Amino acid sequence: MSLSVAIEHRAGDFRLAADFTTQGRVTSLFGPSGSGKTTVIDVIAGLTRPLRGRIAIDDLVLLDTDRGICLPPWRRRIGYVFQEGRLFPHLSVRQNLLYGRFFAPKGEGLADFAAIVDMLGIGHLLKRRPRLLSGGEKQRVAIGRALLANPRLLLMDEPLSALDEARRQDVLPFLARIRDEAKVPIVHVSHDLSEVIALADHLVVLDAGKVAAAGPLAAVMARPDVAPLARRQDAGAVIELFVAGHDAAAGMTLLEGAIGQLAAPLRPLPIGAACRIWLHARDIILAREAPHGLSARNILPVTITGLLPHADGSRDVLLDCRGQPLFARVTPAAVADLGLAPGQSIHAIIKSVALA
Repeated sequence: MSLSVAIEHRAGDFRLAADFTTQGRVTSLFGPSGSGKTTVIDVIAGLTRPLRGRIAIDDLVLLDTDRGICLPPWRRRIGYVFQEGRLFPHLSVRQNLLYGRFFAPKGEGLADFAAIVDMLGIGHLLKRRPRLLSGGEKQRVAIGRALLANPRLLLMDEPLSALDEARRQDVLPFLARIRDEAKVPIVHVSHDLSEVIALADHLVVLDAGKVAAAGPLAAVMARPDVAPLARRQDAGAVIELFVAGHDAAAGMTLLEGAIGQLAAPLRPLPIGAACRIWLHARDIILAREAPHGLSARNILPVTITGLLPHADGSRDVLLDCRGQPLFARVTPAAVADLGLAPGQSIHAIIKSVALA
């Protein structure tokens, strides 16, 4: 599925001008509060009408102000999951779920109720009322209700933001299952990069109402020049790897990818399983020569491709490791002491615990 968005809107002093196209299974809109993320998905859903713009899902035009097209929300077939579940308090979980079917298009096969209940792990909750559910359980029921409407697109507006950390970790695997099994494309809003990295394959970064960057997740995350990413302490690159083996005696799981082999803390993952590592810039140490006698297990040959100043006075050293972009955040003194410069071949040192 292809989603194209080109909209302009104004609300008070805030101006939004967003233009992007995505074909991702999960497209995350990321940016600071007030950057326009929720406004974008409200426009996609038809809850907000912009000053001008065009939105299309494949060949279906949802909005085209130049041609006078603006489909009402109920004709767009878009599921919307809000920050809080918004369940009907007087209905049971089963009844809340089945309410979604009222919005399923006539003449199409109904979504498989049992399969969705199983996927979300809510079978034991069907007879309960919402007041007896935890925050995470309410969100799973809200997601199930949206899926039972047979949407062509699912919108999620910070679905985990109202949950504490324990509940977030409970719900996140279910969101991943939806991504992998439900086959409904998702546009997901979040200000939490760890959530984005766990779920998304396409990233749109918004800043002050404009698109600062858009594209495949790993490509956008490798750009420290994008302000909402670069100014974060946890900025870093995303690396796609697979599990190559385990060394139980050493407490290590061996990962392989384009950059070679890395040793990470032991994890109960099957051989061949795909995994995604978020390698923070602050967790990479640079050395002119290959070091010896270190506790760090991962030493990678890299080439410096650029140097960028950071707002706090540090420097982001852009690196290439067999075609995989990485970057390290170091002090100006480190740049001077090591004589770091573009084109230089050096070594990147990564502690195994940084790959947890």
